[in-house]
Amino acid sequence: MASLLSGCANMHCQGMLSFEKGHLQPSRLPGFSFKRCIQLDISRFSTMPRFLYTKTSGFSQNPFGSRNSIIRNVTMSCLQDSTTKYVDFVIIGSGVAGLRYALEVSKHGSVAVITKAEPQESNTNYAQGGVSAVLCPLDSVESHMQDTIVAGAYLCDEETVRVVCTEGPDRVKELIAMGASFDHGEDGRLHLAREGGHSHNRIVHAADMTGREIERALLQAVENDPNIALFGHHFAIDLLTSQDNNEICCHGVDTLNTETQEVVRFISKVTLLASGGAGHIYPTTTNPPVATGDGIAMSHRAQAVISNMEFVQFHPTALADEGLPMKPTKRRENAFLITEAVRGDGGILYNQSMQRFMPLYDERAELAPRDVVARSIDDQLKKRGEKYVLLDISHKPREQILSHFPNIAAECLRCGLDISREPIPVVPAAHYMCGGVRAGLQGETNVKGLYVAGEVACTGLHGANRLASNSLLEALVFARRAVQPSIDHMVETNVDMHSSTKWARPMLPVSLGNDVLDDIIERTNETREELKSIMWEYVGIVRSTSRLKTAEWKIGDLEAEWEGFLFRRGWKPTMVGLEACEMRNLFCCAKLVVKSALARHESRGLHFTEDFPYLEESKRKPTIIFPTTPLKLTWSSQQVHKQLQC
Repeated sequence: MASLLSGCANMHCQGMLSFEKGHLQPSRLPGFSFKRCIQLDISRFSTMPRFLYTKTSGFSQNPFGSRNSIIRNVTMSCLQDSTTKYVDFVIIGSGVAGLRYALEVSKHGSVAVITKAEPQESNTNYAQGGVSAVLCPLDSVESHMQDTIVAGAYLCDEETVRVVCTEGPDRVKELIAMGASFDHGEDGRLHLAREGGHSHNRIVHAADMTGREIERALLQAVENDPNIALFGHHFAIDLLTSQDNNEICCHGVDTLNTETQEVVRFISKVTLLASGGAGHIYPTTTNPPVATGDGIAMSHRAQAVISNMEFVQFHPTALADEGLPMKPTKRRENAFLITEAVRGDGGILYNQSMQRFMPLYDERAELAPRDVVARSIDDQLKKRGEKYVLLDISHKPREQILSHFPNIAAECLRCGLDISREPIPVVPAAHYMCGGVRAGLQGETNVKGLYVAGEVACTGLHGANRLASNSLLEALVFARRAVQPSIDHMVETNVDMHSSTKWARPMLPVSLGNDVLDDIIERTNETREELKSIMWEYVGIVRSTSRLKTAEWKIGDLEAEWEGFLFRRGWKPTMVGLEACEMRNLFCCAKLVVKSALARHESRGLHFTEDFPYLEESKRKPTIIFPTTPLKLTWSSQQVHKQLQC
């Protein structure tokens, strides 16, 4: 069976792999089973000779000139032309994981950070709550570990949990040393908040805008680093990969400059994927518009192993515009988050009859983990036929409310609501992907030269449900842990300066004409809304086998109709455009979520199904999606270029 498994053997969660009854079993962990792996058909890929790598003496020297703004054009001397750039490290994503990694590897080589929009437009920037870390003498690593494992419904990888909880405090101290400013108490010490699922106060925060402050500090440090270049408005299309026997290698990425409408190819020795999640497969999400699952989809097409995609976290409390005195004048691109810290600070949830309901569902009441609170709210809404519930913090002193939650207070006040006097209308919204590209303890994947960190990765930390404020922590820890193996790989890797021509370049659809392109964009936007509706209706907070199977065929039909429309209008598989490429990534991620959900025959954490409503110890194992070749290839499942065969 020709499967892409050689890279997986390096992951801490897997030993040597052996075959038994159609399943893959790690010999070191006999109770840890994998899904059936279909033989990989590589006949559709073009055959190319092995790369002839040659060392270039100037490759690791600083190629960057002076920079006048945070988005800059980079001149790299003879090492590139306007559409091909050679660097030691390419980073896809400009959130906390990507920037923190960039600041470390830049000490050892040239770095390009590719970001889909403005550098600050990332999930990090929208993170309100904070970073969880053991910084109080009364707290302990063991307590943080226990809280994480309980919240994750005992599906967390214990070694990963220990690493993150142990190394977390040092990562926070590094941020402070870099200039990140967090709230302090009257005693001059860091103010540590408490959130749902935590047994201690351990949330380091900057009011209710923690992510924004961290992003600010990191971007400022990046701006001052001459070895880092930021490429804004560059949409990542596909990873550049080659296959040598069973080993897949990554050599960089193709991007679309959405401002110049030009395809730009980045050839690199090491690629870090830190592109965030896929919240926009659902109609209501707290994620920014850039969160369309690009990294997960690209990795899947590049034959990386994907894990635990059924665990989509719905944040229990996004601002419900329907309940506001003054409705926003236009629809929000992403839902406004009401941080977990409001409940941690004493906020109480009521239905619209002002009946407190959380104690009916869980003894931890409002401080229960997010999956429990989201399902409880969902149950209340369905039973009562209402559109939102109410979160009340008005019983706390006004000064405390305004000092702890200034951003939330200001946003609500713009809509005519004073949160120090009235409850906040809230509703669950898609918030975080606990699954993603399967990673080892150093962020490594089964694709050589490809590392992952942040929401795009599945490290085993979150298990079946993420503990509040563990996401920024995980991003910081794994960005740092990926540094040394990345440097080692960079040093060992030689690059052929003519390698860029080995892959066919994606084409822009200019030949189709404006009228056709307008029709394609209009149809794509309609298809996107239909996909979101299917996901919410059939793959939401509460699921069933019949609804998941309905979603599976509805998504398949919708994708086939959309692709058929494109190709009838002259679109080619090698063509690229922002809207169309985002759409294929959304289709890819939606199908991965449904496939994973159908494979889990129990209810655990964020995955609750009416057909299997209980936990089953025998099912306490991660869902693994190995690279396969489906019987019917769709555009979303293929790379735009052909993978090289060495």
